[in-house]
Amino acid sequence: MLATSAIATGSFAASGSQPSERTGGGHASERDPRQKGPVAIASANGLGTVELAHRLMSSGVDPALAAVDGVALVEADPNDMSVGLGGLPNEMGVVTLDAAVMHGPTHKAGAVAALEDTVHAAAVALKVLQTTDHVLIVGEGARRFARMHGFPEADLLTAKAREAWLRWKQESSKSDDWLDLDEMDWSPDGSKAIPRTTGTIHCSCVTDGGDIGCCTTTSGLSYKIPGRVGDSPIIGAGLFCDNDVGSAGCTGRGEAAMQSLAAYSTVRHMEAGRNPTEAALAALDEVARRSRRQRRLVDDADNPNFQLKIYALRKDGAFGSANMRPGNNAYAVCDAAGARLEKAAIYAE
Repeated sequence: MLATSAIATGSFAASGSQPSERTGGGHASERDPRQKGPVAIASANGLGTVELAHRLMSSGVDPALAAVDGVALVEADPNDMSVGLGGLPNEMGVVTLDAAVMHGPTHKAGAVAALEDTVHAAAVALKVLQTTDHVLIVGEGARRFARMHGFPEADLLTAKAREAWLRWKQESSKSDDWLDLDEMDWSPDGSKAIPRTTGTIHCSCVTDGGDIGCCTTTSGLSYKIPGRVGDSPIIGAGLFCDNDVGSAGCTGRGEAAMQSLAAYSTVRHMEAGRNPTEAALAALDEVARRSRRQRRLVDDADNPNFQLKIYALRKDGAFGSANMRPGNNAYAVCDAAGARLEKAAIYAE
């Protein structure tokens, strides 16, 4: 069940599989004033997302609806273990999803957290925005809310994710009765690494007329303590938009984004006159300065030892992104030039 009737079926293969070098420094800061049309940006796993969102906005679809339908492609992909179907479970083997949507023209938001048995958490969050006076519904209440609105029940734990969880169980302690992989008398897959993720997908959209919408959806930190909620459904942390300014969202260490309200901070830096990349770097600097108060979160060079990525989109269509640390510094964008990957700036080289 998806957000709009405009959604197309099938997969969308966007052109270009490598980060673009066309912007010189690898990230865009200012939009060519001659360029018209909508713009969508997303995390690197959202190449199809931005292509679809751009296509929908070009046909007149609201930017929040375009973002939700765009991320639905990734939510339904069992091979993406950071969100939706096939997402990695909590420590009890249960997949729980967090998502939020924000609509610039009305400045309304809707979110769900710890949602079970539902593939399209972002579309459920959209229903919270559209049909209630609430912002956040969690746990069993979120599951019932999804059923009430006709979202089908689904087992989110794929065989691949279950296998990863069982390997994590084996390796999580030396003092339990589970045999570690190197202790097993026979193992057909003993050489496999245990997948872990703090990733998710964020999508921000702006129409040709300057209206903004954004969405973040995730299965959260892999093997988390049951009940843990990250930044994705928290307005101001995992996403934020101001229709007068722009939009921002985060992926990576959710606790860091929450403790510094990284998405809100990025939008406020754009409001103060910084371009999107500069705004994302300024927000990351705030995160870094505060993280140094917890010594376990910094490396020997006194830089944060975790990854946090911020994506920023301004009302005029200018876009940018910044990563706390090197490593997979691509992000997805689609504008009049087509869907492609761009390079994010790096805060701590």
